[in-house]
Amino acid sequence: MTICARILERFNLLRPLNNWAQSKTSLRGVSGVRSGHSLHRKRGFVWVSSPKQMSTNSERCDPGLDMEAGIILSASEIHVGDAINAIQAGKVIAVPTDTLYGFACDACSKEAVHRIYDIKGRKHTSPLAICVGDVPDIARFAIVDHLPHGLLNSLLPGPVTIVLNRGDSSILEKSLNPGLDSIGVRVPDSEFIRAIARGSRSALALTSANLSGQPSSVCITDFESLWQHCAYVYDGGVLPAGRAGSTVVDLTKPGTFKILRPGSAREETTSILKRFKLDEAP
Repeated sequence: MTICARILERFNLLRPLNNWAQSKTSLRGVSGVRSGHSLHRKRGFVWVSSPKQMSTNSERCDPGLDMEAGIILSASEIHVGDAINAIQAGKVIAVPTDTLYGFACDACSKEAVHRIYDIKGRKHTSPLAICVGDVPDIARFAIVDHLPHGLLNSLLPGPVTIVLNRGDSSILEKSLNPGLDSIGVRVPDSEFIRAIARGSRSALALTSANLSGQPSSVCITDFESLWQHCAYVYDGGVLPAGRAGSTVVDLTKPGTFKILRPGSAREETTSILKRFKLDEAP
């Protein structure tokens, strides 16, 4: 049995590959695949596409690539359930956001958090951000009482990472950003990843989909060598925001803000913060 077949059977995604040519209903073996969708296979690489996706593949990364193992799915509503199941099982997935592609896992799972560090080759002392489905969810994981009313809803959803104090009531896994009292929080302007966060009923630990120290990814082919470590890789095409990433702003202190990384939305973010009478720290 090939490596691909063993991995696919392990995740219960496909029936044995030998059955593909023998059955006209082989698509039923792929979780989330609907009637009319197609499977494309090349040397163990599995690509699942819908009729709409097949007509717009020119806007996506080239699917005709080889790899030892991996499942590529479109970043569409029909595949949200697969992603939620993977997150709840402690797996790592690769997803598009409104800025870059990222690796995501359950932020409340110690094993999953460690796995995401291992995939990136990143020191466990380097901080990860979290992603939640909606702005009101932020209060479950960080302190927001000191912020002006309406500020978070003006900044989010969007390409901004808000750094806040975690507080004693945060339900985040303690091994996430050990030694730090703060946490970066995202609510991307991307319905796909937000739906996954909502469905998982947790926060997603989120970091860029690349090896530590390497360029960030705006297309799934940018991190092709890491596909095999993910339960799923979700293709949202080439992301238009460039490689600047989100704007990171420190809001841990009342009445002030500090831009920690300019990112892709510095001017707009600064304008909103000043409109809410926050002073920029030096």
